[in-house]
Amino acid sequence: QVQLVESGGGLVQPGGSLRLSCAASGTIFNINVMGWYRQAPGKQRELVASISRIGIINYDNSVKGRFTISRADAKNTVDLQMNSLKPDDTAVYYCNSVSPIYPWGQGTQVTVSS
Repeated sequence: QVQLVESGGGLVQPGGSLRLSCAASGTIFNINVMGWYRQAPGKQRELVASISRIGIINYDNSVKGRFTISRADAKNTVDLQMNSLKPDDTAVYYCNSVSPIYPWGQGTQVTVSS
């Protein structure tokens, strides 16, 4: 069973950057697609970026051009570089497989505010 731990969140001003990291306790080599999700207060959890084992990447339109997802299977990590952050990016961010979904980690809070 894969366990996921997210880190790197914090408080940042609009226009700032953060780099989130996800560490998996088990190997992610066999997980086809890994993704970063976020859940804002009062909203459903949404997938914002995904990356397959062969490097196929997809972004939600709301983050395209600002966020960059990467994975390092040898290290069992998935990162999310977030630039040009906006207040609407405020949410708890989680990583997980796209399918199947493993037990969710605790997430990492990202707050974009001046």
